[in-house]
Amino acid sequence: MPSAKLLSIATAVPPNTVSQSDAKSAAKAMFRGRAALFDRLAGVFDNALIDRRSTVAPIDWYREPHGWQERTELYVAATEALFEEAAVRAIADAGLTPDKIDGVVFVSTTGISTPSIDARVAPRLGLRPDIRRVPMFGLGCAGGVTGLATAARLAAAEPGTNWLFVTVETCSISIRLDSDDPAAIVATALFGDGAASAVLSTEGKGIATVRGAGEKLWPDTLGIMGWRVEDPGLAVIFDRAIPPFVEGELELAIDTILADLDLTRADIDRYCCHPGGTKVVDAIEKSLQLPVGTLDLERDVLRAQGNMSAPTVLFVLKALIARGLPPRVMMTAFGPGFTCAGLVLEA
Repeated sequence: MPSAKLLSIATAVPPNTVSQSDAKSAAKAMFRGRAALFDRLAGVFDNALIDRRSTVAPIDWYREPHGWQERTELYVAATEALFEEAAVRAIADAGLTPDKIDGVVFVSTTGISTPSIDARVAPRLGLRPDIRRVPMFGLGCAGGVTGLATAARLAAAEPGTNWLFVTVETCSISIRLDSDDPAAIVATALFGDGAASAVLSTEGKGIATVRGAGEKLWPDTLGIMGWRVEDPGLAVIFDRAIPPFVEGELELAIDTILADLDLTRADIDRYCCHPGGTKVVDAIEKSLQLPVGTLDLERDVLRAQGNMSAPTVLFVLKALIARGLPPRVMMTAFGPGFTCAGLVLEA
C-alpha cells in the first residue's frame, strides 16, 4: 500500500490578540472574589514564557459570566470561520480546488456542535456533496497528531484520494469565573485559540511522506488531563503531575512507537512536539536526552500563541518546514487518556 504524502499545511488564528500582561491584569480582576487563590498562582503568568495569545472574543467578553448556550454559539461561529480560513489556504497550497477533496477529518474538543462543523462549512467551502466526513472529539492536545495520522491512513487506504485534515480549538471559551479550582487560573495563563489544516494524498508533490504513526495509552490516568462537563461550561483538568509524568514516561513510549515502525531514536533527526507549557517542553528535552534549547520552535510558538491545544503542534511543524524540514521528523503530543500520540514524517 502506498504511503500518504503531506501536500500542504496551513494555520489560522482569530482576530483578537491579548498580551500576557493584559491577560494577567484581566484575570486578577476577574478572580477578584478569590484574591488569595489568584495571588498564590499569579506567578504562572510570568513563568509561562508566553508573550501574547489570540482569542475568539475581545477581552471584555471574558470578564462576564456565560452559560452553555452563549459559549456554544461563540464556539460554532468562531470555529466555522477558523475552519474555513485554514482549509482554504491548505487546499490552495496543495494546488487543488475544493471539489477535488474526497474526505475531511475534523478534530475539536473545546465545544459541541451537531451537525459537526465540517458539515456546516462544507457547502460554502465548495466541498462535494459526496464528501466523506470523519469528525473526531475528545482527543484534546493529542488531536493534532492523531487527526493527521487518521487522515494519512485514510488517504493511503484509497490511493489517489485527497483528504483534508482540519483542527480548530477555542480553549479560551472555557475560562470560568465561578471555579475555585487552581486549574481555572492556570488556564487563563496558558490558553489561546487557533486552527490548522493539511491536505494528504498518495499523489502529487509532497512536502513529506508519512512513514507511520502510533499511540501509547496509560491506564489509570484519566485524572491527569481533560475536561469536566459542568454548568455553566467545560472545566479544565490540569494535574501538576503532567511535567514529571512526561519526563518519566515519554522515553519508553517513544521507543515503543518507533519500534513498531522499525525505527529507533537514532533514526530521528528532529522531534516536533506539542508545547503544552514551558515545563512540559523542558520535560520532553530531559526525557529524550535532548540538549537544552533543542525545541526552540516549540518555545517560539508557545511564546507567540500560547497553548492552543490540538493545532499547536501543527504551528510548530509549519515553522519547521519553513526553516527546512530535516530528513526524518517525529511529531509528538499528549492528550487526555492519558495518551501520547506519535507520527513520523520523512522529507
